[in-house]
Amino acid sequence: MAIDFTLAPEHEEIRRRVRAFVQDVIVPAKTEGLTREEYLRTIFGLRERAKAEGLWLPHMPVEVGGMGLGHVALAMVQSEAAKTRLGPWVLNCQAPDEGNMHTLLHWATEEQKEKYLRPLLEGRAMSCFAMTEPEVAGSDPTLIRTTAVQDGDEWVVNGHKWFISNARRASFAILIARTEPDVPEGQRGATTAFLVDIPSPGWTDVREVETMHGSTGHSEIVIEDLRLPESRILGGRGNGHRLGQYRLGPARLAHCMRWISQAETALDMMVDRALNRYSHGSLLADKQGVQWLIADSAMELYQCKLMVLHAASKIDKGDDFRTEVSMAKHFVANALNRIVDRAIQVHGALGYSTDTPLASMFQHARWARFADGADEIHQMRIAERTIAAYRDTGSTRAATGGLPL
Repeated sequence: MAIDFTLAPEHEEIRRRVRAFVQDVIVPAKTEGLTREEYLRTIFGLRERAKAEGLWLPHMPVEVGGMGLGHVALAMVQSEAAKTRLGPWVLNCQAPDEGNMHTLLHWATEEQKEKYLRPLLEGRAMSCFAMTEPEVAGSDPTLIRTTAVQDGDEWVVNGHKWFISNARRASFAILIARTEPDVPEGQRGATTAFLVDIPSPGWTDVREVETMHGSTGHSEIVIEDLRLPESRILGGRGNGHRLGQYRLGPARLAHCMRWISQAETALDMMVDRALNRYSHGSLLADKQGVQWLIADSAMELYQCKLMVLHAASKIDKGDDFRTEVSMAKHFVANALNRIVDRAIQVHGALGYSTDTPLASMFQHARWARFADGADEIHQMRIAERTIAAYRDTGSTRAATGGLPL
């Protein structure tokens, strides 16, 4: 069996182009201290340059204007783009729009694609995914309480959502609501996805929820008697859970791709600091305690990359990738937290300050351990699949990647 981690020449060339574009075009762009009008003009100018360079929509098929990359090649592009905060947005492969594009491409009718997908593809609109609620555990979408009740040719929606990323900037939402009251709580098949124009009567953005890193676009939404026509159902009645899970699988891995880039940046900073900081008779790089921090981080980053590449290859081959993506999501999120934390430690008080990006990176990294599924939920699913594999075959091999070892 051949195991080859090299990219095809054309994909290696794409990676080089993305890296050069990020370093030569995005990084030098001045975005600090600008008025909102100047900032938007700068950002949209960068997007036009990305389109001209053929670096637009790396996650979408060629027939809808994308680069047509598989998930292995996409991992390279996402990790390069995420070297800077603006990178994924400039290439139009940022969350939550990226996952919503996949969802619309797979589930939407032709009319829905024209109205909602096309503006996303062209960079003329932004979107959000409204599922999480304050009254029930966000890790269990079968408990959703937002209801949609049929009234003639319309549906009347009432409910409460929060931590809806990008809602304040979105022109539409994919909303998950309970439509099947006869399905017992905790069972699948009770919810339906709807497309909601923003703004709409009955959709109220109450506030942006303040988080560890400030108010940055996670909205609390109150929905009161929001009326939607039947044509706004996305993916068929009762398919809300299936649609959500379809969306979250590849989206989780895309997060991992971007987190790897952040972890690699933190490790680079850690080593650079160790090579340039002199204390107690030697450089930090010569001290065993610091070497262990570097070694642990390098080993974990290696594991992260292997897990993401393997999970991506399974998606590309059409194999069942759920266990591998769960493992990658859990491990990469935790490794990111540990690596950034070590980088802060090596930088000392400087790392704790805002003079370097590490403090901000650490605040954002903490979110990774519950976004798109908390650590404990992924551990539970991994354990369930491992037990099931042993019951079915007498071996756990299938639950540990199905690799030839």
